[in-house]
Amino acid sequence: MTDAVLDAWLQDVPPPPVPDALMARVLDAGLAAQPAPGGFAAPVPLWQRLTRMLGGWQGMGGLAVATCAGFWIGISPPQYLPDAALSLLGVDAVFETADTTEITAYGWVVDEGTETDG
Repeated sequence: MTDAVLDAWLQDVPPPPVPDALMARVLDAGLAAQPAPGGFAAPVPLWQRLTRMLGGWQGMGGLAVATCAGFWIGISPPQYLPDAALSLLGVDAVFETADTTEITAYGWVVDEGTETDG
């Protein structure tokens, strides 16, 4: 059955009569369910709006973990990543020496009367 055939068939059928008492009850129930005019919603605090915007507590947890990981990687980057602090200072490379004379010169590594030679 196509839409045109259905429209032609329904055009000849009058809508069923609705009793006035039923219509009055339906309208009264609808008006009673509506809120009273002039009501205002309580303002939502900023932290709740931000939490909802970021996806609830799951989104806030993910953001906290990502922040901690980014901070950790920024402070102590892996060997294959450039050090951001040195890049900002304009340093190309840092050379570390393995000279431990400052540590061992005062006998800090003396163990039961024997010294270790580095």
